[in-house]
Amino acid sequence: MKRILYAIVLLVAAAQFANAQQKPQYTQYIFNNYLLNPALTGIENYTDVKAGYRSQWTGLEGAPVTGYLSVNAPIGDKFIQGDASAFPASGGLNPSSRLYTQQYQAAEPHHGIGFTLVNDKTGPITTTNIDATYAYHLGITDRLNLAVGVSAGVSHNMLDRSQLHFGGVDDSDPILTNLNTNQWKPDLGFGVWAYAPDYFFGVSVQQILPQNLYVSTSTTTTQNKTVPHYFFTAGTKLFLSDDVTLIPSVLFKVIQPVPTTFDVNLKMSFQDKFWIGGSYRRNDSFAALVGFNLSSFVNVGYSYDFTTSALNTVSNGSHEIVIGILLNNRYKVTCPQHTF
Repeated sequence: MKRILYAIVLLVAAAQFANAQQKPQYTQYIFNNYLLNPALTGIENYTDVKAGYRSQWTGLEGAPVTGYLSVNAPIGDKFIQGDASAFPASGGLNPSSRLYTQQYQAAEPHHGIGFTLVNDKTGPITTTNIDATYAYHLGITDRLNLAVGVSAGVSHNMLDRSQLHFGGVDDSDPILTNLNTNQWKPDLGFGVWAYAPDYFFGVSVQQILPQNLYVSTSTTTTQNKTVPHYFFTAGTKLFLSDDVTLIPSVLFKVIQPVPTTFDVNLKMSFQDKFWIGGSYRRNDSFAALVGFNLSSFVNVGYSYDFTTSALNTVSNGSHEIVIGILLNNRYKVTCPQHTF
């Protein structure tokens, strides 16, 4: 019975800790930092809608598959209709340009509200997070903004027993029948984000409230637990010309008890039309990225990860696509003004 219990715990833990974290990972975090930090809620002058899909380690049975929908919008007439750093109607300066950076002013104080829905499936485990977010943005100098945000909601955790096989063990074994395979748990996150025309940095934490999952018996206290995830992000703009911009960024992920890991990303933006980039994830992969700002209504980004870990013998890499919709876009911008 103990062997069965340990096998279940190891299976669940291995799936949850795949790639050293329980939360999904995103190669295109630079395209939607809102997923990692609620302080970005309402950072732009329009309603920002994004839908994403990630297939990780394709070709490997039971590999993570993630889909998400995020929506956030600003609240405050001075920001939405008269922000000091906003474009005039029907467009204006390219926000990736040197001139826009020189003329930038901190945004008007305002609130933001939003919503995220993230579904992640790894082997027999499916986790769905539904969260509402709120942030307050304040200009603390003429060119620097500070935002503080919070996310709160629920996490739905499901374990598919039909995918658990233990070599002839009777399915009526108490350890198997006592598995809690359908759970709702509270979810809470917090973040801080500082942003200026040519740099940003942020700190956030997800899964603040640790929860026990799946295994719960009267004979043992050994259970699979969720743990807080800490994210530290920073980036800057470097100009190659007036309209060609390099944007290096880094994302550190601190998740106990596994080793700290990081992503390094380099994005090259060509006016407000399209961008290309590359990324490195420690001990895991390299990635190529490309994105297009198709209009003032829609943009799209795609990335492909080349696996460098031991999984490269059974994995065909990872695909990720993100589609962005800009609603209530009264300034007709084709790319973000306040994010990179």
